[in-house]
Amino acid sequence: MITAIVLVNCEVNRIPEAAEEIAEIPGVSEVYSVTGDADLVAMVRVRAHEELADVIADRLSKVQGVVGTSTHIAFRTYSSHDLEAAFSLGLDGE
Repeated sequence: MITAIVLVNCEVNRIPEAAEEIAEIPGVSEVYSVTGDADLVAMVRVRAHEELADVIADRLSKVQGVVGTSTHIAFRTYSSHDLEAAFSLGLDGE
């Protein structure tokens, strides 16, 4: 699974509508309204790198109100949720 974090800049009057439309795109797992340099953060999860272009360039960036994106591809995931799942499978050596 390939995870991309997409920072999205929007026209101010279209942020809620753009967020809802982005959330409906297949491959987008979550959309957050945030403070800072971006208006929205979209989490994109796909099986192959080629799918990133379909989701981000061909669909997400064309949502009405989106004026720019910045994409960051994750190398690894470090989260307590993933660690808890590993331990529940007995990977802790017990």
